[in-house]
Amino acid sequence: MRLGVLDVGSNTVHLLVVDAHPGARPLPAHSHKADLRLAELLDAEGAIGPLGMERLVATITGAVQAAEDKGCEDVLAFATSAVREATDADRVLARVKEETGVVLTVLSGVEEARLTFLAARRWFGWSAGKLLLLDIGGGSLEIGYGMDEEPDAVASLPLGAGRLTAGWLQGDPPDPTAVRELRRHIRTGIARTVGDFARLGPPDHVVGTSKTFKQLARITGAARSAEGLYVQRVLNREALREWVPKLSSMSAEERGSLPGVAEGRAGQLLAGALVAEAAMDLFGVEELEICPWALREGVILRRLDHLPTGEDAVT
Repeated sequence: MRLGVLDVGSNTVHLLVVDAHPGARPLPAHSHKADLRLAELLDAEGAIGPLGMERLVATITGAVQAAEDKGCEDVLAFATSAVREATDADRVLARVKEETGVVLTVLSGVEEARLTFLAARRWFGWSAGKLLLLDIGGGSLEIGYGMDEEPDAVASLPLGAGRLTAGWLQGDPPDPTAVRELRRHIRTGIARTVGDFARLGPPDHVVGTSKTFKQLARITGAARSAEGLYVQRVLNREALREWVPKLSSMSAEERGSLPGVAEGRAGQLLAGALVAEAAMDLFGVEELEICPWALREGVILRRLDHLPTGEDAVT
């Protein structure tokens, strides 16, 4: 079957169209993305507001049309932290349903972590042993740990790259004092959770998902995306540590000229680097591997797991 997954995130609204059936690897067929930056549209009261709603409805309308054009049998639509934490979330969801017909499922941070962990487990397989997953989104940082497909421990922290950039790093380049204060804030937040994971023992494999980790790996020497999904890409903590001061002194335009850095994400790269460095440091991770699959793939896999197979599919 052909499925569409509509991800309304803090940075982008992303439709991923895949050809999939139970027991098979989902094959990407089409990608439709809009950089809405929903988290940056929140007003002082934390509401998305009329302007944000109009942009969101228009963007989802375009995504629905793209899914129809590509022949999707079904569209799995979900929203993450920007909608989840908006003070007018109920009004936003109602308007989206009324004007587009799309029912957005709002995922909790824990659900995000669990689904992303599932995707990473399926990608690396059982031979990876105990996995530690780190995922930096626009609004939150998700952490998962475990031996099975269902993690033994998860955490979701309000340490997304977009959220932190908007709340802490106003200058371009940002003021060094603001960077130091943000660094302290990030490390304090992550340190509160480390003990919950440390008691489970050291991981056998550490993975990072999300655009932030991919960009950081690329600027520290990882292979280009054009070289394919199956090329191993890693992020080394020492290499990242050398880059953080460089990113701090750069403007967003300068960061956007770095290899693999999307212009629309360049402004958030410093905050993302601070989160990545802190997480790797506090969890004692020298190197992590980039996982090509993340939340969207986790949503697809969970859906496929609940479809009938074999004779059940016929009857």
